[in-house]
Amino acid sequence: MFVRTAGERDLAAIRALLVETWHATYDNIYGAAKVTEITDEWHSIASLKARLTRPNSEFLVADDGKRIGGMAFAATTKDAKIVMLNQLYVHPACQRQGIGQALLEEVEASFPEARTLRAEVEEANAPAVAFYRSQGFLPAGNTDECGGGSGLPALIFEKTIG
Repeated sequence: MFVRTAGERDLAAIRALLVETWHATYDNIYGAAKVTEITDEWHSIASLKARLTRPNSEFLVADDGKRIGGMAFAATTKDAKIVMLNQLYVHPACQRQGIGQALLEEVEASFPEARTLRAEVEEANAPAVAFYRSQGFLPAGNTDECGGGSGLPALIFEKTIG
């Protein structure tokens, strides 16, 4: 798979990837109904479309020409030296093939002025915690509002970049 910038024509496939990945990952943590509620709000076509034009951001997909196997979205914070990795998801059938690492590397390269890359990770999502640790992220705290206003707790990980 190669990593490229997402476009409007990708949004339906990105939404499908996110819905399937979220259910596979989080149904056992939050329950299927809560996951559906979250994906309907956070991963609607309208929500995804708004990210395509967000200033100081990068919206990426991993694509093999037949399917989108992963996606990432990151944007600078109020401090341009800090980038928030809002989303990095790899389809369950495509995990452990280097796609997450390739997406992460492209995110890092997309923000040459940044010095810190930050991610919020559900503590019960052990594979994600292990992935971020393996990529050089270190624990930097926690939040009770993962994604901003969700009421979901998360660990905060940070990595020095640039």
